[in-house]
Amino acid sequence: MGIAEHMIEMLFVTPEQRGHGLGRRLIQYGIANYAIEEVAVNEQNPQAKGFYERMGFEVYKRTDHDEQGNPYPILYMKLRN
Repeated sequence: MGIAEHMIEMLFVTPEQRGHGLGRRLIQYGIANYAIEEVAVNEQNPQAKGFYERMGFEVYKRTDHDEQGNPYPILYMKLRN
């Protein structure tokens, strides 16, 4: 999990660990200990987007390129109150 200024910029869970609650626990830890309130997710990763939605995040902004200028659409999501 990569965090910068209250935002999760990356979260990776190996395929064999998915579905066991590890990602959920990491998000909960980040919220509790780092005041996480936003995430950035590649729009081309619907599995990740769905995971963050289940964790209470919603899209508030979309860009056509990532922060390095590469053509990867990024969804910015905020934690719902």
